[in-house]
Amino acid sequence: MTHGRSALADARPLPVWWEGRDPGAVSEPLQGTAQAELLIVGGGFTGLWAAIQAVEEDPGRSVMVIEAQHVAAGASGRNGGFVSPSLTHGLAHGHAHWPDEMPELLRLGHQNLLEIEEFLAKEQVAADLRLCGKTMFATRPHEVDALRESHRLHQRYDEETVLLDADQARAEVHSPTYLGGLTVAAGGLVDPVPLALGLRDAALSRGVVLHEQTTLRQIGRDGTGLRCLTDRGVVRAEQVLLATNAFRPPLRRIRAHVLPVWDHVLATEPLTAEQVGRIGWGADQGLTDAGNQFHYYRRTSDDRIVWGGYDAIYYFGNRTDAEREQRDESHQLLARQFRETFPQLADVAFTHRWAGMIDTTSRFTPVFGTAFGGRLGYAVGYTGLGVASSRFGARVALDLLAGRDTERTGLQMVRHRSVPFPPEPLRWPAVQMTRRALAREDETGRRGLLLRTMDRFGVGFNS
Repeated sequence: MTHGRSALADARPLPVWWEGRDPGAVSEPLQGTAQAELLIVGGGFTGLWAAIQAVEEDPGRSVMVIEAQHVAAGASGRNGGFVSPSLTHGLAHGHAHWPDEMPELLRLGHQNLLEIEEFLAKEQVAADLRLCGKTMFATRPHEVDALRESHRLHQRYDEETVLLDADQARAEVHSPTYLGGLTVAAGGLVDPVPLALGLRDAALSRGVVLHEQTTLRQIGRDGTGLRCLTDRGVVRAEQVLLATNAFRPPLRRIRAHVLPVWDHVLATEPLTAEQVGRIGWGADQGLTDAGNQFHYYRRTSDDRIVWGGYDAIYYFGNRTDAEREQRDESHQLLARQFRETFPQLADVAFTHRWAGMIDTTSRFTPVFGTAFGGRLGYAVGYTGLGVASSRFGARVALDLLAGRDTERTGLQMVRHRSVPFPPEPLRWPAVQMTRRALAREDETGRRGLLLRTMDRFGVGFNS
């Protein structure tokens, strides 16, 4: 059996989605001075969806995207590829915060996912989108009751779920750790890098101008527009949309609401048919644990297993430098937990190890807003659930920039911001205290005083 450091000896420090693909830039950096009616900062899902939707609603509009590295260099090219219709970080979390608006939020979320599916089919984006649902597994006795309560809540909102007892859960996927499960019909899986590159190509085909390897340094007023200073030159824009997510934004008010959390991931070598047979998993859906600190895992089109989550790490001072990605302690922990979940796969090697940054807010849902008299808009803070909801977030930001009063901008989630995080040096210990409290709840099933207090103020994790 392979454990610890030796299990990762041959694992490449690369997201598996980039295997066989060139992660380099396809566009030239900005040079000198340029102009745009709309400048979008960030070449991930939010920025690309915003660019596409902006030119579709106004084909004559000049839209430019700048990206500090290359398209999908951040979370958009590093996530697990889970696609959820949820706009509220899960039904339970949305019900706890906005019960009166949940029917509308559910409808908008399902509509958003349907429109993504239709767009990818029309554009022939080969991102292997599969709306196969997901299954959550209980690995502790108290989580069985939590899944039963979640099942009741889904039924209340006419969301299709199937509750599994221990035997049914282990028949679905063969793991000795499972005590029960809940299969949710909505949502599914996608290959995130082909999705991002397909969106990039769709934006370029619509006339969007892209400048990669171009970092925004400063934004200031410039007459009736904005002057955006980059490391390569200057863009004068009538409007700006920030889609920076976990990376440091050039707007101070956003920094108080978003902090970067590093999420670590492993991928195995492709499994043989015999190895797949050892674990079942015939439905090929995405899987997660039911705890606060949870794993997410899924099979890829070539039958690797992508296994990530659990050990999310925040570094003092909002550190986002790339050397934080390879954390042996986190990757070794993931390897051990994989072997515990699937001891029958002890002969399967890990081939890739990486991490990505989650843009976390205190309420686990995005923050939206404008600045500079409505000339700048932003949508950030998807907290790990942005693969699909980033398209909705982009739409909200465009509505805000246009001053449109829509059903999206009328949502409480859009109109009211999350509680800000404290500044350093208080931020780091506050995060660590919360992590320990969540871990205790996972072990005991009891939500302690700190978490209950946070819940009372609209802060905390309920999904």
